[in-house]
Amino acid sequence: MKNNEFKYGGVLMTKPYYHKDQSILIHADTFEFLSKMKPESMDMIFADPPYFLSNGGISNSGGKVVSVNKGDWDKVDSLDEKHAFNRRWIQLAKQVLKPNGTIWISGSFHNIYSVGMALEQEGFKILNNITWQKTNPAPNLSCRYFTHSTETILWARKDEKKARHYYNYDLMKELNEGKQMKDVWTGSLTKRSEKWAGKHPTQKPEYLLERIILASTRENDYILDPFVGSGTTGVVAKRFKRRFIGIDAEKEYLEIAKTRLEKEA
Repeated sequence: MKNNEFKYGGVLMTKPYYHKDQSILIHADTFEFLSKMKPESMDMIFADPPYFLSNGGISNSGGKVVSVNKGDWDKVDSLDEKHAFNRRWIQLAKQVLKPNGTIWISGSFHNIYSVGMALEQEGFKILNNITWQKTNPAPNLSCRYFTHSTETILWARKDEKKARHYYNYDLMKELNEGKQMKDVWTGSLTKRSEKWAGKHPTQKPEYLLERIILASTRENDYILDPFVGSGTTGVVAKRFKRRFIGIDAEKEYLEIAKTRLEKEA
């Protein structure tokens, strides 16, 4: 093993950006790092990949008109390029999932249909199509469309027929006042109180990840986030005693994730 490498849970890694307790942040290209990870080592993956919205348009933030451009990481030149991107990372993600592992992928209509097709092409079985209904979406500035107030979260297992995925049905029913939990989840956008560590354009609210992690993992399971961003997945994983690995190519976002993980008890 080289000086800049170490093993964590059987996974050979380059020196991490952050490593404390059972949480690890890696500064790397997601494709490159996924290709080096130990096969079938992760119990669950949550991914919030680029939505590819950076097209020169405008949006609303805090009542102000702002650009939708987020950075070069959020740009593609064609539909074929977008789908090739999704198919490639999903293929690599499948390799690191355990046989009974599952993957959750969030996205808006700009990218989620490509994601769904890529999942099926790579042999995943889509278990649920979760609709996240936002109670306080940004208004539609053009007044030419319905207000965009939902996102989709796809939940899939690794194998179409053989896998036996984990689902904590009893807990989800308990959290839903004794009734079966449905596939429409309603709640607000990320609270300002969760954005204290820095700004990220697509930070997910903690309640979403709490439900996802509690529904599909057990304590000490390994959770991977290949586009970790501001680190919400890691914060919630740590909160509920899961082991966590997050990857991102942007040090600015890793620093936000690190700061949040440090504060999480």
